[in-house]
Amino acid sequence: MSRIDQLNVMIVDDNQHMRSLVRAILEAIGVRHFVEARDGEHAIEKLRNNEVHLILIDWNMEPMDGLELTRYLRQSPNSPDPFVPIIMLTGHTERLKVEVARDSGIDEFIAKPVMAKSLLARINSIVTHRRPFIKTGQYFGPDRRRKSMPFDGPEKRADED
Repeated sequence: MSRIDQLNVMIVDDNQHMRSLVRAILEAIGVRHFVEARDGEHAIEKLRNNEVHLILIDWNMEPMDGLELTRYLRQSPNSPDPFVPIIMLTGHTERLKVEVARDSGIDEFIAKPVMAKSLLARINSIVTHRRPFIKTGQYFGPDRRRKSMPFDGPEKRADED
């Protein structure tokens, strides 16, 4: 899917005002199709009945927050779409929190307040240069490495001689 006006975007946030604001930003950059959910559980229900190309998700929600929803989508055998792109929108910008979000399987991270330019850049990044998915013992999601860095040294993986 390469045209932004063809994307079906799900906005998951427990704050109706924030969902409306994000929707207005998306409309301004050309998105025309939306699905809204008030929390993670509601999002799963909506995902079962709607084709969604991208999810914009808040961190803090009850009863299921954005991290729990992301982990469910990436790891549950009942997930409606483990490969759906996820952008987290949150005020939690401390490095540790960003790493926790990354390690849950999100594709991109945007600090609130959300700006149209940064949202469009993240959407373009996902649409044009989606990172490959990897599966390790406890992680499934987009490759967390952003740079291809050559390794010069002995391999230390358990499955290698």
